[in-house]
Order: sequence, then C-alpha cells, then structure tokens
Amino acid sequence: MSKKTLDHVSLAGKKVLMRCDFNVPLDKQRHITDDRRIVASLPSIQKVLDSGGALILCSHLGRPKGEVNPEMSLQPVAARLSELLDKKVLLTEDCIGSETNKLKMALKSGEIILLENLRFHKQEEKNDPVFAQELAEGVDIFVNDAFGTAHRAHASTEGVTHFIKESVAGYLIEKELKYLGDAVNTPRRPLLAILGGAKISGKIDVILNLLEKVDGLIIGGGMIFTFYKSKGTEIGKSLLEEDRIEMAADILRLVKEKDRTLLLPVDVVVAEAFDNSANKKTVAIDQIPADWMGLDIGPKSIDLFCSEIKKAKTIIWNGPMGAFEMENFALGTKKIAEAIAGATSEGATTVVGGGDSAAAVMNFGLEEKITHISTGGGASLEFLEGKILPGIDALSDN
Repeated sequence: MSKKTLDHVSLAGKKVLMRCDFNVPLDKQRHITDDRRIVASLPSIQKVLDSGGALILCSHLGRPKGEVNPEMSLQPVAARLSELLDKKVLLTEDCIGSETNKLKMALKSGEIILLENLRFHKQEEKNDPVFAQELAEGVDIFVNDAFGTAHRAHASTEGVTHFIKESVAGYLIEKELKYLGDAVNTPRRPLLAILGGAKISGKIDVILNLLEKVDGLIIGGGMIFTFYKSKGTEIGKSLLEEDRIEMAADILRLVKEKDRTLLLPVDVVVAEAFDNSANKKTVAIDQIPADWMGLDIGPKSIDLFCSEIKKAKTIIWNGPMGAFEMENFALGTKKIAEAIAGATSEGATTVVGGGDSAAAVMNFGLEEKITHISTGGGASLEFLEGKILPGIDALSDN
C-alpha cells in the first residue's frame, strides 16, 4: 500500500497514540456481548508493546453527543483488554487535560493506557484543532487502526496527524485496504459484485463505481423494487423510492451500454405485512399482489444467483437479499452467504462489506469461511464508492 504501516517505523522508546474501534455492544449490566473489535486490534497493540513502545489507546463508544455519560464509559473495554493482554490497562478519567498528560508523560516502554471516550467531547467529531493538538501532546507516532471511522475526518482520525510527525496504518487497516483494494482494483476475474439492502439511494455511487470494474452484478434486497417499477412492473406495497425511479432506469441503460451482466431476482417471497408472522407466499416478480410486499428473494432467484457465484473468482458482497432480521424472510440472504462461503472453499477471494452483510454472515456462523469481512460498514461502502477516506488519506506516505 502507498501509506506507511507499523512495520515502517521504529517503535522502541516511542510514545504511540493508537486510534482503535472499541465501539462494542454492551448489555444492560454493561457487559461486552461481542468483543471481536477488541480482539481484532490485538495484533497492532501487541506489536507496539513487544517493540518497546509506550502505548496510548483511544476510541469512542456509543453516541454520547459531546456529553459525559457513564453508561458509555470505556471501562468495560479496559477490563477486557487487561484480560486479553494479561497486563493492567489503566483507563484515564478524561481523554485530554493535565492529569491525562501527566499519565502520558510517565508512561514507560511496554506500558499501556486507554483514554476515556473521545466523544465525551463535542470537539472530537468537529475535528477541532485545539482538541486534536491536546490528544497529540507528547506523542511521537500515531497509529490509526480504526477502519470503521476512517471515512470520518475527526480529531482522532485526521486532526492529530497535523501535530504528530509520523502517522501510520495499523495491521487491521492494512488488512482492510489490501483485501478491499485488491478486490476492486486488481481482482482475479470474473469479478462479481452482489449488492443488497433497502434503498438504491444508499448504493448509487457504489453501483456506478463498480460498473466500471466488475464483470457481473447481482442486485437484491428492497432496492430491486425501484428497478422493477422503472420497467413498469407492478410491485404492490413493496418498498419504493419514487424519486429514484428515473435513476434506476438510467442505471439499467448504463448496464446495457457497458455490456455488463446484471441479475435481478425473478421471483420473490411476499407477505401481507412487514411482520415475521404475516401470511407469505412465493410469486414471480411480475405477479406481486397489489396489497402484498416483497420481503425476500425466491427459490428461482437463489438458484440463479448461486449459479453466477460459482463462476466468480473474486466476489464483493454488500447488503442483504431481504428482511433477514426476520427468520421467515432470511432464507435468501442465508443461501447467498452459504454460496459465497462455498466459493471461498473452491479458491475464490470473497470480501464482505461491513454492516448488515457482516452481521448476516456472523449470524449464520460462516465468518470463518469468508476470505475477509470488513470491520467498517460506512467506511467499506465509501471505499467501494471510490471515495477518499480522510482517516487513510491523512497517514504518512510510504
């Protein structure tokens, strides 16, 4: 990659500020229910400690909106890190201020502290330079290992780089850029993109960018109905973006002009209401009853899509095929996930974008059967759109 990484800098005797993504889910007792984001940060953390660096970790948790909220303290994260590292991880009372600076200055090689929630200060999301400079106080090297926030120009992702001489990518970000970048820019072909989700409006830029690169495109999820409406098909009460009908038609025309393979569902599972217990049935895409709504792709569509997946050597998946959070409408998403896992076992490179796609893969217990699952929903989406990610762009060039 074109940016410096942890392996490009000398860490011994240096004070290192590392931005991690410790935005983990907590239950009502404030116990961590899924520590995968913490575990994912361990290789970078261990590298700094083993190399003789003094490590200052920082992250946000939840959306405290610039106010101190004990319910969003990083204390559970500090406790879990201490267990995983078998080393005391002290949580500071604040992420900035004189007391925090004293702790930073006193930190010795091989020691580690965690700064309290960055977003207890509104200046974090505003990328306030004074706040960023305080975060950078006494720091020799900045490491960004939080891909999930790399698409945001915040004080802890972009601002601090202006006050620290060397800013490098951690191993997690390096891995994200390798798999996402290789899949989009130097794929083994055929390259197949599978896009789902509720709305076209959230995926327009992804579709337009990927059309320049892919050999084939599969579209599922709620956005299919806007495409079909643009063709004059009756969609009943299915999800529709009225203001995107013309755009959907433009995309279909563009696909023909570029001679790309585009697969849309040929049948759908429809229901009388958006409810797991609602009456449901499978119909052809042009046979949706006026008072019913489409909530999943049907069996013929599953077979069609799976057949295309088997041909691909590189697969990018972002977005579920239906309302997979409801068991009765999860089959389409599950079968696509299983087909992608099967393609992986046959040697294909498979990359799943963050957010709902990643959640689906994990729900179905297939995370170990995918080449790479992105840790950043919004960041991976913007990467696939071809946008520059401020948190990456700000790092030192190699």
